[in-house]
Amino acid sequence: MAYQSEYELEQALIEQLKGNSYETVTINNDQQMLDNFRAILNERHADKLDGQPLTDKEFQRLLTMINGKGIFESARILRDKLPLKRDDESEVYLSFLDTRNWCKNKFQVTNQVAVEDKYKARYDVTILINGLPLVQIELKRRGVDINEAFNQVMRYRKQNFTGLFRYIQMFVISNGIETRYISNNDGEIFKSHMFYWSDKNNKRINTLSDFADSFLRPCHLAKMISRYMIINETDKLLMAMRPYQVHAVEALINQATETANNGYIWHTTGSGKTLTSFKTSQVLSEQEDIKKVIFLVDRKDLDSQTEEEFNKFSKGAVDKTNNTQQLVRQLNDKSLPLIVTTIQKMSKAIQGNAELLEQYKTDKVVFIIDECHRSQFGDMHRIVRQHFNNAQFFGFTGTPRFLENSSQDGRSTADIFGKCLHTYLIKDAIHDGNVLGFSVDYINTFKDQAIKTENEDMVEDIDKDEVWMSDRRVELIARHITENHNSYTRDRQYSSILTVQSIPALIKYYDAFKKIASEYNKPLTVAGIYSFQANEDDKEGEQTYHSRDKLEEMMQDYNARFGTNFTTDTFSEYFNHLSKNVKKGVKDNKIDVLIVVNMFLTGFDSKVLNTLYVDKNLKYHDLIQAYSRTNRVEKETKPFGKVVNYRNLKKNVDDALKLFSQTEDTDRVLMRSYGEYKSEFEEALKELKQIAPSPQFMDEVQDEEGKKEFVEAYRLLSKLILRMKAFDDFEFTVDEIGMDEQDFEDYKSKYFAIYDEVKPKKGQKNKVSILEDIDFEIEILSNDTINVSYIMNLVRQIDLEDKHEQQRNREQIRRILDNADDPTLRLKRDLIREFIDEVVPKLDQEDDIDEVYIEFENAKREEDFGNFAKEKSLDEQALKTITSEFQYSGVVDKNSLKDIVGKMPLKEKRKTKAAIANFVEEVTEKYSV
Repeated sequence: MAYQSEYELEQALIEQLKGNSYETVTINNDQQMLDNFRAILNERHADKLDGQPLTDKEFQRLLTMINGKGIFESARILRDKLPLKRDDESEVYLSFLDTRNWCKNKFQVTNQVAVEDKYKARYDVTILINGLPLVQIELKRRGVDINEAFNQVMRYRKQNFTGLFRYIQMFVISNGIETRYISNNDGEIFKSHMFYWSDKNNKRINTLSDFADSFLRPCHLAKMISRYMIINETDKLLMAMRPYQVHAVEALINQATETANNGYIWHTTGSGKTLTSFKTSQVLSEQEDIKKVIFLVDRKDLDSQTEEEFNKFSKGAVDKTNNTQQLVRQLNDKSLPLIVTTIQKMSKAIQGNAELLEQYKTDKVVFIIDECHRSQFGDMHRIVRQHFNNAQFFGFTGTPRFLENSSQDGRSTADIFGKCLHTYLIKDAIHDGNVLGFSVDYINTFKDQAIKTENEDMVEDIDKDEVWMSDRRVELIARHITENHNSYTRDRQYSSILTVQSIPALIKYYDAFKKIASEYNKPLTVAGIYSFQANEDDKEGEQTYHSRDKLEEMMQDYNARFGTNFTTDTFSEYFNHLSKNVKKGVKDNKIDVLIVVNMFLTGFDSKVLNTLYVDKNLKYHDLIQAYSRTNRVEKETKPFGKVVNYRNLKKNVDDALKLFSQTEDTDRVLMRSYGEYKSEFEEALKELKQIAPSPQFMDEVQDEEGKKEFVEAYRLLSKLILRMKAFDDFEFTVDEIGMDEQDFEDYKSKYFAIYDEVKPKKGQKNKVSILEDIDFEIEILSNDTINVSYIMNLVRQIDLEDKHEQQRNREQIRRILDNADDPTLRLKRDLIREFIDEVVPKLDQEDDIDEVYIEFENAKREEDFGNFAKEKSLDEQALKTITSEFQYSGVVDKNSLKDIVGKMPLKEKRKTKAAIANFVEEVTEKYSV
């Protein structure tokens, strides 16, 4: 035959498994299966059975206890010890799988087991561990769709697989070229739950031969079943961990048990970090030398969700902490190896009960920190680190911090946790089908020529919020969502979130949906949620309502719709009910659109959420986190996560995806040493004291310039304090830094008072209302095709002979320039405009437009360098050298920056260095294409 048959593939696999230490055994039917199981059971328990094998009655009693159960219950029995009463009334405990010493189990392989259940069937290859059929391999010859093998397995599940075959833990499906594994379960099994196996670098191991050598090695297979399959107690599911989850747990366990170092796991949002972090916590809590494993979450509203998620994997694994005293008791309870709490509670417990937790200055503790980019940059982490001297810290994040998106205090994730132990990026997850890709629309809501001007001062004076929050624009978007929601969500089979820029914007949108609801036969069910402040700023009378009152109105609408009775006094109950509502299926009475500002954009998972409407600026980690609410895998009717942007965020999307799809430099450390920051702080403190020897001194300062200097000096000092607090060496004392905390707080109070005086007041700049000039409309923006190359082709085709045609060509290019959104083209827009308006009309038909444009651009580049160098009093040649280095390496050299700014005052140095870096990046991008 020209191709390998299914029989040949089967025989080749069995020979390979024999070579990998499997014992081959001939089992043709159910009775032979039982006989084999009984023999191995007697052999493994010989000492417990006192040399007396199980009698027929005893074995029958055992089968009655273990047979006829569902897959989930059988999986629990497999991992448990079962008490069996013997004929002499004595009791013996039997176990079916050694879940700790994986290699000490007995491994066998057989094939073509014939059964007669509801229908006759013959199974391809069966792997038995201790006589139980735990892995079933179904094969199709090369060239046959792997889905045929999947469908066959699903048929066997419905019609066959009775008796001991109820103990199958996973299926392996292969056509020789494509190989997947999938967990067995009682309910429906989706094709999307078939996983590829891969190595620790996320390289797929696809062929059956390679898969057998890696995944089916006896010790590894038993380890996968024992450690890396999870019994989900809440949903009554048996779950197999994905390869990247397994590799991450292994890497973290090795780091925790073999070194004293920290580390972090970068697994993209939606890839199952909770499961990975739980499994890590569970395994580490079983290590003898680790006294406690403490799982830290950041926000209180994640506490209940994390508890719910953890309890899925092990009922009661989370002993929820309600207050710091409870937490202190748990920390001192030796019977609790694993605690889940918030970092806020942990830092308070240490501050108020340090003497009760004295043992933890020496005891080995492991902290597992969920979504570590959210919380670990500040005081609380430092307090925990300073007390737990012998602790290791491991973070999990889907969106680490780097230079581009560093935290408020300037640190990257590597600054805090050190080495990245394992990565699984969004591109890997989409490739593997573990999360969905995104379909992103960019929708324009007005003809934006009205807010384009050459005069930058005028741009500052335009009231941009007035444009974004115009009643006309908000209503236009509300109508667009209402009219298109059914198509985005497959006739409301799925739910959606609308995220907006502020609470006033949320309220305006909510009111707009209510206003237009009567115009539609089936209006959308809309809900809103946000956190309110008890004493909020009414913005000098501009706001005619308190946001709490508006939230009460939304809750009353919600109560009427869903038969509930929530008020703002029961906000957490409203939050939980809302959360469950957004997860409901199509047949349920559910929310269609949930309007939020920031809530639900991180840490919220719902398979039936498929659409995100965006009317706010998002970038980097915030953008990826928000978009990733939509891309949880469900079924074939959800092929991607849908994102509808009502602002042109294309560059932000491209930048975010680029940043979170690279692994070359995951261990980047951004922070300088504590000594450097301290030195800079001392200089900044000296400058502040020169401006204001004491906070009260500012009471005598009347001129605006003096107040502005104070505000800027305090801001710099405050920023440096934030940097220094990140270090364990930091102490807020006069001896350490020349200032104590009370003095700093006094200056802060004066800063707030003066800042309110000097900040621009409403109407002070007479902001220009341009609403009357804007033609609001819904228009899908054209992306990606209108770029520099496209425009330059049009420029080359300008007619240099016919002046009338030339004018028409130039007008066409101007219109395209006005509407194009290519980021590089936006930088070149003014250059091209000037060229076609000032240079082209003077050309003759003999001139080469390409050559003339290159000369023109070179001259403008020289002009930009000269103007910037003159404005900042810099050496022009040194500026060009820095730019040349950046064009080669992609990095603005810090030493070169130091040299070029020379001996400027500190404040001026910082501003100038930042301005140079911005100039270098912009001029490179502007003139590189």
